[in-house]
Amino acid sequence: MNLESRLSFEEFRKEVLNDYRLACESREVSLLARKEVLTGKAKFGIFGDGKEVAQIAMSKYFQPGDFRSGYYRDQTVAFATGIATPEQFFSQLYADPDLKNDPFSGGRQMNSHYATPNLDQDGNWLPLAQMKNSAADIAPTAAQMPRALGLAFASKMFREVEALHPYKDLSNNGNEICFATIGDASTSEGHFWETMNAAGVLQVPLAVFVWDDGYGISVPRKYQTTKGSISAALEGFRKTEESNGFDIYNVKGWDYAGMCEVFEAAIRKIRETHIPALFHVEEITQPQGHSTSGSHERYKSKERLAWEREFDCNVKMRSWIIENALCDEETLLAVEAEAKVKAQAARKAAWEKYITPIKEQVQLFAALAAPVADIAGADAGIVNTYIRDLRNNREPLRRDILKASAMILLKNRHLKSEAAVQALQQYYDAYLAEEKKVYNTLLHATGVNSALNVPVVPPAYEANSITVNGYEILNKYFDQLFTNNDRVFAFGEDVGKIGDVNQGFAGLQQKHGKTRIADTGIRELTIMGQGIGLALRGLRPIAEIQYLDYLLYGLQPLSDDVASLQYRTKGIMHCPLIVRTRGHRLEGIWHSGSPMGMIINSLRGMHVCVPRNMVQAAGMYNTLLQANEPALVIESLNGYRLKEKLPANLGTYTVPLGIPEILHEGTDVTIVTYGSMTRIVEEAMVTLAETGVSCELIDVQTLLPFDIHHSVVKSLQKTNRILFIDEDVPGGGTAYMFQEVIEKQGGYRWLDVAPRTMSAQAHRPAYGSDGDYFSKPNTEDVVKVIMEMMQE
Repeated sequence: MNLESRLSFEEFRKEVLNDYRLACESREVSLLARKEVLTGKAKFGIFGDGKEVAQIAMSKYFQPGDFRSGYYRDQTVAFATGIATPEQFFSQLYADPDLKNDPFSGGRQMNSHYATPNLDQDGNWLPLAQMKNSAADIAPTAAQMPRALGLAFASKMFREVEALHPYKDLSNNGNEICFATIGDASTSEGHFWETMNAAGVLQVPLAVFVWDDGYGISVPRKYQTTKGSISAALEGFRKTEESNGFDIYNVKGWDYAGMCEVFEAAIRKIRETHIPALFHVEEITQPQGHSTSGSHERYKSKERLAWEREFDCNVKMRSWIIENALCDEETLLAVEAEAKVKAQAARKAAWEKYITPIKEQVQLFAALAAPVADIAGADAGIVNTYIRDLRNNREPLRRDILKASAMILLKNRHLKSEAAVQALQQYYDAYLAEEKKVYNTLLHATGVNSALNVPVVPPAYEANSITVNGYEILNKYFDQLFTNNDRVFAFGEDVGKIGDVNQGFAGLQQKHGKTRIADTGIRELTIMGQGIGLALRGLRPIAEIQYLDYLLYGLQPLSDDVASLQYRTKGIMHCPLIVRTRGHRLEGIWHSGSPMGMIINSLRGMHVCVPRNMVQAAGMYNTLLQANEPALVIESLNGYRLKEKLPANLGTYTVPLGIPEILHEGTDVTIVTYGSMTRIVEEAMVTLAETGVSCELIDVQTLLPFDIHHSVVKSLQKTNRILFIDEDVPGGGTAYMFQEVIEKQGGYRWLDVAPRTMSAQAHRPAYGSDGDYFSKPNTEDVVKVIMEMMQE
């Protein structure tokens, strides 16, 4: 061999040995982590053992700018890409709440749930094109797939939309790939199939890796997948010269050299052509079973277990190294021994960082509690028992300290004036408040990223302001928006060519282009995923659900992914997605929905805006686009043809979120509602005024957040009567508003008569005008209930 060849071979040999070293280290992490769970130091563990070599081979082609959208067996991917370290893995396993130790979730997610930041606290996007990125993991099976589509779709937009080319920090001409990983059994989920279909249609740089270990917990592959093979089942989706679709590759999870060869060429092709690909990684093993909650010996045959030992990827890679004379036995033994030492060191360092501050609190508690036992009349036995038990506890929890403090204070409450008791009380109150900040904060963005901090700009009208239909208000608004903001995109069913079913985007695709205002298939789940991915990468998507009733199809990613994102990443990742939809009052079961109770209870972490008209809706869009938070905007279906005056500052006017608007002042009864119901109430108020009843009508404007300054209770202090009205089922949105005002705001103190709620019927609204009249609150219903309240 000449010198150049020898140097090349030596570099190759080093790379192989480093990969094997990492595979061994990751395996040792899995083995140690399982022991930590079984000995009680951690609550639950799920690991990536058996997939080390495949994940290392994949990660070799993961470049800065790329995104990972994976699942909870990707620890080796995280180690290989540098997204995580073994020590951070253990910190997350122990639920360490310090972001310096678990930088992905601050102890809020179980192990192997990774996330990388995308925005700073000043509202600036980080240089994602220079970073190796990971979307925040979620545990629901296949839930990583919809947003993977969106992350890849963003690359398509960055490449094809010329106006985005200057955003070099966000993308390198769309060269970024989204690497999605999924277990073979989870490909049975509809999320997977809808995503693969959409990726084949859109032609986006999505690389999907299916780790196939033959089982879904205990259920073998033959009961999971048609033909017993996901690649065989997807054969009809394979791209040809005459069709769209995606490429399909089959590799063996123990074949290091074979996977590297296939992945290198295939990933290069995806990056260059944006043709998606499925990699079916077969013959993978799972040495420790599904998780720490059970043993795989219960459902695998002796033959299968023997095969798994023989085809363990680390074992096969070791044999390959020796067979190809890349290393001798002695060197490999040293590598394996070093891996054990490194894994042990990572475990020990993570545990010390986790347990040390807790033990410091134990000592502080003991120092404050001990003097209580010395007080005459104190229950010294209780005090000393708690101190002894905590000091003897080798693995104390924060809750143990708080419980001990609370019980000592309770048992000695008759001594609350004593200095020692007061000192312990102060400690307890301060420590409890501190830990609540650790565990109960950051459901929403803060600072400049928060929609609640957007400056209020009232609508401005000129003497000659014209009056137009509601849909024309939105059309003019969206035209201005797309002209002035290059990063805004809108898409959904019928949004593009015909300009949405209610004409809010009429003519705008022709003006602003098919990529920025686009039609999609009937696939609400991945429309949401498309929006999530764009939002995570610095764009401002408006993803449309055609009718509110269809939100159910897309609710899962909004609830499990978007709404929880700020909380579960402890504020490091943001998803400023706007979901646009329409509902209320249209006649018929499937297009008149108002399931607000379902929405507000499943989407805590998102803002839920319920504008009564389109001027108000435009102001809400302006507010949201100045912040970096997700929101759902529900336009009123029967408001598109109602006449409204066009503001002169349509593109800059903002509506403050969480601030109700008093539409009519009154003295006898407070009526709280939103959306289309405001017009029903206004009709009723005309009749009520003729009978001498003065009503104060309040439009809450947003349900999440709800009346942050407690203005409704101020109205109740004046009227002493209150009625909550909406179109949801009984006990839905009205019950939520009732609790907010009567319980949280203390409104019960100001009541002279029983508070009322009025909602739609428990069934879906019947078709036709009469069906609407009998299914949802009408003018006569409002008049009748308020007259009863006046007579009570």
